[in-house]
Amino acid sequence: MTSGDLLYSDNIVLGANQYGKAECRLVKVTRDSERHEIEDLSITSQLRGDFADVHLHGDNANCLPTDTQKNTVYAFARDGVGSPEEFLLRLGRHFTANFDAVSGGHWAAEQYEWQRISVDNEPHNHAFVRSGQETRTANVTVDGDNIWVISGLTDLVVLKSTGSEFHGFQRDPYTTLPDAHDRILATSVTAHWRYLSEKQDFNGMYAKVKSILLTTFANLHSLALQQTLFAMGKAVLEACPDIAEIKFSMPNKHHFNVDLGAFGLDNPNEVFFAADRPYGLIEATVQRESTRATPLAWTSVTGFC
Repeated sequence: MTSGDLLYSDNIVLGANQYGKAECRLVKVTRDSERHEIEDLSITSQLRGDFADVHLHGDNANCLPTDTQKNTVYAFARDGVGSPEEFLLRLGRHFTANFDAVSGGHWAAEQYEWQRISVDNEPHNHAFVRSGQETRTANVTVDGDNIWVISGLTDLVVLKSTGSEFHGFQRDPYTTLPDAHDRILATSVTAHWRYLSEKQDFNGMYAKVKSILLTTFANLHSLALQQTLFAMGKAVLEACPDIAEIKFSMPNKHHFNVDLGAFGLDNPNEVFFAADRPYGLIEATVQRESTRATPLAWTSVTGFC
């Protein structure tokens, strides 16, 4: 029997699968007083369970339409959103409790912040400007009795103009990078952290973790972006016992010193070319030594080790 015969003798079966409605854009305006509140999110709902028949035979008896999942997002928002984590937990509990074919799923959110426009030095009651910092993220995964909550942020762009070095690295015939003893360190932080329990003050914890990340980045004298990444994660875990692990993706936003000699000018480390690509990409997990692996919790959180 040839290798080709072996290939075609294999049974073809359905593997892991999920389905749902992606990126439902939701804006909730709370109007219970003259001072309005805005919550702006993108919600994704994906169900897992007994869906073999719809894939194999086109039998939709167990298939809850993706349109229904979208409608549920908006219907649930009528009663308020709260933290994105709490909203996703509501969705997950609803779908797994009310549909026999649904044994679990994954629910994700991005939250976009708005700030009040200041008029005559007073924040306006119902006029806003989009905030320009990071995007808040949340992920909830349900598998039977197991529930995992992962909070996070992305596009948190930070820079320090000194207090960073990079030298003593390995060299080979293709290495041209010079040692740097005083350089700009800039990155766009994407971080996701997994809680040990879904019972949290998620808004309070988000603010705390973000503050720790920024403070550590600012205060640490960096010898490598890898060192900075680990220090940021270590500081979060030391201050937050309810967080099991935190994963980072941090591209190095390079700033290269420009040679102004052709113009008869010196450059005392003040003029830089900001290169957008290619870039170094540093990714790592910082975790407690006792942390048990939970690969299913991270299945739909892409781009992390």
